[in-house]
Amino acid sequence: MKVTLLRSTAGRLKSHRACVMGLGLRRIGHVVEVQDTPSIRGMINRIHYLLKVEGA
Repeated sequence: MKVTLLRSTAGRLKSHRACVMGLGLRRIGHVVEVQDTPSIRGMINRIHYLLKVEGA
């Protein structure tokens, strides 16, 4: 599935920034292709307000 970072991580919780880094996202508008696994889903659910998810 494709994950896009839509909002900045500035001022966010350290754990939320770690989830963004764990997904491989670096900047606003960056798109990464990730596998649909429970651990990835957990990261996406935690920071859903920063992301757009396609193909889920």
